[in-house]
Amino acid sequence: MISLRARVVRLLTKQMFKKISPTDHIPSKRASWEDMAARLKPASDIRLRHATISGVDCDWLVPTGCDESKVLLYLHGGAYIMGSSRTHRAMVGHIAKESGARALLPNYRLAPEYPFPAGLDDCVAVYRALLDGGIPPERIAIAGDSAGGGMTMATLLALRDAGIALPAAACLLSPWLDLAAAGESIHSRADKDPWFNPHDMPIIVAYYCREKQVKQPLVSPVYGDMRGMPPVLVQVGDHEILLSDSTRIVDKINAAGGQATLQVWPDMWHVFQYFVGKMPESMRAIEDIGAFLKLQLATAAARAGYKAA
Repeated sequence: MISLRARVVRLLTKQMFKKISPTDHIPSKRASWEDMAARLKPASDIRLRHATISGVDCDWLVPTGCDESKVLLYLHGGAYIMGSSRTHRAMVGHIAKESGARALLPNYRLAPEYPFPAGLDDCVAVYRALLDGGIPPERIAIAGDSAGGGMTMATLLALRDAGIALPAAACLLSPWLDLAAAGESIHSRADKDPWFNPHDMPIIVAYYCREKQVKQPLVSPVYGDMRGMPPVLVQVGDHEILLSDSTRIVDKINAAGGQATLQVWPDMWHVFQYFVGKMPESMRAIEDIGAFLKLQLATAAARAGYKAA
């Protein structure tokens, strides 16, 4: 049974999403989310540093006492049309603390002003800049939520296909991986999902890419070849219409010889981790993420001959 706090958050956010239309003025959507995020309590003992990397505006979140040689590249969600380092600082700060690494949040370009592949190009460029700056891939993990989860997998596919060394691990939070909406949960969870209406999805997709692109692996990674992926942790709520995106990507990674772990959280909804500090389930999930990233970064470092931090 979920906590009372989670029930309250679910009800309040459900009411908020009922008032939002996918055709609403996008700058207004962005501003509203920024305003809401400003009211979230950030993680303590985090230093904020601004940087421009490969022409991309970025934020560094550096927990006190972390191992700064380890980097979590975090790609924010927001349906490819909104979200920023500012909307995600609170949640990612907690993830950084739990993982013992500093986090980098790039403000990749957003649709509809910059449709596919502009944002993906930015994420790939930032990762390559980390390597060029002397950070070895075994010291890097990559993660993202929702569209940022899709961007995370697309970045991994693009890097692999370019022959670039992949990071030590990846973590996906409620990833949006199938813009064609072919998963069975689009229908089976439609009456349970407190936020999303399946009929709205094509409107959002049209902001990001052309109809003929929706099954391209760099747009919808669930259709990609998953060979050579690093270890992946996927967290998803059981009440999400996007649940099948998570189950299918885990199955594909494991079938390709990789190591993917799926956590389906009962009664939870899309990116419930975002509400850390508001409900206990969020912190428990983030603790799991931190433990996974710590383990995978330590394992990759040991294989590369580094001493444990």
